[in-house]
Amino acid sequence: MESNTSVLVYITPLLLAYPLLTSLLRFRRHHNLHERYHFPTRESFSHMTDDQAWEIQKVLAQLEFPFIYIKALQFALFRTYGIPSISTVLTKTTQFSHPATSLKRYSDTSALIQEFIAHSPSSSRAYTSLARTRFLHAAYRASGTIREDDMLYTLGLFAIQPIRFIERFEWRGLSDLEKCAIGTFWKSVGDALAITYDALPSGGPNGKGFKDGLHWLEEITAWSDAYEERCMVPHIKNRETADQTTAVLVYMLPRSLHHVGLKFVSFMMDERLRRAMLYDAPPPLYATVFSALLNTRWFVLRYLTPPRPYFMRYMSLTETPDEDNRIFMTQWDAAPYYVKPSLWNRWSPTAWVTWILGRPLPGDEGERYYPRGYRIEDVGPRYFEGKGGKSMEEFVEELKMARTGGCPFH
Repeated sequence: MESNTSVLVYITPLLLAYPLLTSLLRFRRHHNLHERYHFPTRESFSHMTDDQAWEIQKVLAQLEFPFIYIKALQFALFRTYGIPSISTVLTKTTQFSHPATSLKRYSDTSALIQEFIAHSPSSSRAYTSLARTRFLHAAYRASGTIREDDMLYTLGLFAIQPIRFIERFEWRGLSDLEKCAIGTFWKSVGDALAITYDALPSGGPNGKGFKDGLHWLEEITAWSDAYEERCMVPHIKNRETADQTTAVLVYMLPRSLHHVGLKFVSFMMDERLRRAMLYDAPPPLYATVFSALLNTRWFVLRYLTPPRPYFMRYMSLTETPDEDNRIFMTQWDAAPYYVKPSLWNRWSPTAWVTWILGRPLPGDEGERYYPRGYRIEDVGPRYFEGKGGKSMEEFVEELKMARTGGCPFH
């Protein structure tokens, strides 16, 4: 009895100290970030450079909140399908409304976005991925098939949704410095994609210009919310596009659990998006369970899980191209497009789960999943492969002149 008491005397302080220590370590990177990027006042945000904004966002996306950040970007894209003018274009092209192409389109979009998020604003890979993105949309924009307001709305969601997802689901919220970095980075991306800001109060020829990334973020958030009130309405094309995308999101679940996955996707939506997508809200019991799981995750991350070390940072792409200038995805949560059929990728725990679920592994089915990786300049629908070289060269030269890593507000 006395020995048990002695053990408790030593163990109890350790059990109490561990969550406190973990929480302190969790916030240490947050404090170090603010010390390294010293912007003490709101006025000082106007001097934040594109390079600094990218570096801060990289910490958030790769070390602080990698899972939720990636999911937020996925749901940002998903949210655009609640706008009929966007979903109608996608169903016409079949790129996101048909099973044969939706998985490929998802992988292509993911690759291009990850390329210009993971690499510095003035890097060759960022230039090329932005130029490719611009080329793929150019004809649709020139013809008016894609509206400029829809381009602005989509851009805004890539900045807005990570912030909202982190505030809602993660172990801490974001500071104004971090929000400013996200706004600065995505404003620069919009500049690179030649997206006009005329719809925003401070944009266009009659606007006074944006003071900083936080100012841009505030205006595009208010505009996007108002745009949704006007344009996010129920439409059958929204549902057609959403169904194929949810199939991608639940791809790695056993078929017997697909209905649970679909209810979770619905749980992650707000009422306006559900109504536009013609989806039902999840039953109350499911909503309670999902909330409990997310709250448990919050507690475990904040108090029981040490911060992610740099060598374990989230990287979904190979950092250097191979000898043929090809790049590979390093992980997959849908079909294994662009994943190298290495020994690890075919025999890792993820590969075993994939095999048990009856899904294709990297290297299966010949060249279908591009096991030799991709060149950025070829990413996109098959009918665009090998096309756009001249246009992209012009876009890259333009980016080299305009996107140098400096402050995008001066």
